[in-house]
Order: sequence, then C-alpha cells, then structure tokens
Amino acid sequence: MSQEQQEQDSAPTKQAVVKTILVIEDDVNIGDVFVQAISQETPHMAVLAANAEEALTMVKTVKPNLFILDYQLPSINGIELYDQLHAMKELEHIPAIMLSARLPKQELQKRNITGMHKPIDLDDFLQLIEKLLN
Repeated sequence: MSQEQQEQDSAPTKQAVVKTILVIEDDVNIGDVFVQAISQETPHMAVLAANAEEALTMVKTVKPNLFILDYQLPSINGIELYDQLHAMKELEHIPAIMLSARLPKQELQKRNITGMHKPIDLDDFLQLIEKLLN
C-alpha cells in the first residue's frame, strides 16, 4: 500500500475519534494542566470552564462528549452542576469524571459518575478518559 493510500485510509479515522471534553475546574492552573495533557496526549479537544456558570453557558454552543468536574466549585458543587447539565435532554447521556480530595462516594454511585482523588495520576486520568469515551 502506498503512503498516500495509508494517509487516506487513516484520515477519516482520525477525524472520527476527535471528541470534546469539557473541563470544569476553578483553579485555572490545574485546569490548564488538564487541558494541555488531554490535547497533547489524546486525539481529543479539551475546553476549560472556570466555574459552573461558565460551563452552563458553554454547553449551549459546545457539545461535549465527556465532563470532567471539580467537586469543590465556588458557587455550587460538582454534583449540583452535574445534575443541572444532565437535566438538559441533549446532555443526559454524557459521562463524567469527578475530581476532588474528598469525593462524595454515595452521590457519585447514584449518578454513575467516576471519581478520582486529587492529586491525580496523569496516566490513570488519561486512561480513564479513553475508557469513558470508547
């Protein structure tokens, strides 16, 4: 197979696997690290919202395939934000990862949210993203 044929064969596959991840993290430095890691280590695109209000505004134009939520947000917690996001018909099937030093395990189980304790292991984090998006 020629190089050109290989590129043509792989091009549609690459486009098909690019998914959007909405990261909601009020610590902008941590959020930037997550966005950079996702952008550099996966084929996916990550966008950052610094708070719940910003996230709720963004989902009007950005259609995410995965939510990554900090539990400790300034105005409402990550569970409350998840509930608001999932109340929207077009977002009710979107999986989520909740990040915190102290995770509300029962609340996560009720909603089928995957929890990760901070500080997170970046390799485990990236593997979990791939698992939830496939």
